[in-house]
Amino acid sequence: MRYSTDKDIDRLIKQLLRDNWCYERRRKHGRLTSPDGRNVLTIPGSPSDCRSYENFRQDVRRILKGHNRQHGQRCHGASRA
Repeated sequence: MRYSTDKDIDRLIKQLLRDNWCYERRRKHGRLTSPDGRNVLTIPGSPSDCRSYENFRQDVRRILKGHNRQHGQRCHGASRA
């Protein structure tokens, strides 16, 4: 499955899914939910900004830095892809 037309964003999303994040396809954008269900990121499906990957990666880093990841928790209202 392809999550974004940007290959770097797509690769990062696939890595996050392996780390127990959850993906949910919405009307216009995808949505990633952190393993604890507290944080949600909107996925740029077809980003036009040249800095979109760096911005998305920084958003992920802020979330990961802000809390300790707990393993083994289920997705809250979203499906694993």
